[in-house]
Amino acid sequence: MNTNHAFQPTYPNYLAEIGITDAKAAELVQNAFNTIFFEPEENFCHRTDEDAWCMVDTGNIDARTEGMSYGMMMCVQMDRQDIFDRLWTFSDRYMRLTSGPNAGYFAWSVNLEGRHNAEGPAPDGEEYFAMALFMASARWGDRDGLFAYSAQAREILRHVVHQHELVPGGQPMWDPENYLIRFVPGMLISDPSYHLPHFYELFAEKADEADRPFWKKAAEESRKYIVKSAHPVTGLSPEYAEYSGEIKLLFRKPWEYYSDAYRVAENIALDHIWFGPHPEQDDVCTRLQDFFATQDMDNLQAYKLDGTPQDEPAMHPTAIKAILGAASVCSKSTHRLDFLRLFADTPLRKGNRRYYDNCLYFFCLLMLTGHYRVYI
Repeated sequence: MNTNHAFQPTYPNYLAEIGITDAKAAELVQNAFNTIFFEPEENFCHRTDEDAWCMVDTGNIDARTEGMSYGMMMCVQMDRQDIFDRLWTFSDRYMRLTSGPNAGYFAWSVNLEGRHNAEGPAPDGEEYFAMALFMASARWGDRDGLFAYSAQAREILRHVVHQHELVPGGQPMWDPENYLIRFVPGMLISDPSYHLPHFYELFAEKADEADRPFWKKAAEESRKYIVKSAHPVTGLSPEYAEYSGEIKLLFRKPWEYYSDAYRVAENIALDHIWFGPHPEQDDVCTRLQDFFATQDMDNLQAYKLDGTPQDEPAMHPTAIKAILGAASVCSKSTHRLDFLRLFADTPLRKGNRRYYDNCLYFFCLLMLTGHYRVYI
């Protein structure tokens, strides 16, 4: 990691607190990676072309920029350039948009052969693409063209900030007035789980020089937004929210704490590892663990932000257990070791909803074992 950082991260094996050795932790990480990419019945990596693979949302049978960029981040952390390049090739070949107001972005959903299901982007894909590409450049070096990783990352970031200047009718992914990431470019609302201040700190070093102050400010504003959008007692975050932090209900879903929102605790934990404590933000994880300590972990539900259970089972219960384990990185709850044990006792999910759960599970496993590292 660049020595210019005021904070130098260390990467402890948090699972050692419950008796899991470094060697066992490394084995768990490798086994989970092998399951996701190679296990015959439970993998969710599809070989579309010999040189172009995609991550499959097994609940919807499509490939999404979310999953493609997640897969690339998994591969850069695991030092698998071969798979990384195949995922990035699929993303460029089948998802990159070349005309219209979204030119330069990536179609958020395509089928497994690459036909577009949508012509618009989802900003969480672009931010993960850019970060994975910068880290690929640091680990493996830049090559030419598509595999000039750092140049590709800077191009993505140029569009997400300046789309309205680069493309007729285009809309940026970050609001130029308040520095907050939008849910989609044309909507003046956000998604708390999209906020990755730890990524923006690194973009502030690697993006076009003129945009580096923007990214530094985006990191600052995102940390504030994560805190103000979380419930002051339960720590639960909404899936979607106004710029004020007030909840915004979309897609006819009345549930407030639901799938997207689970990622907030994971993001806080990784920010803590990479860039140190941010007490108000870390306290969200303490409140979250204290709330779930009162819940039946075998019967997880959708919840209102005040903690009221709704008549809707959690679609991704494994993901909830995973992020509660990750929350132990920065939580001061008296229950933090209980949630580490719960995580260690929770296997990867099987079946048709395994994609989202197991992506979050793997990222939480990486950070809890000391394997989710900065390469820059």
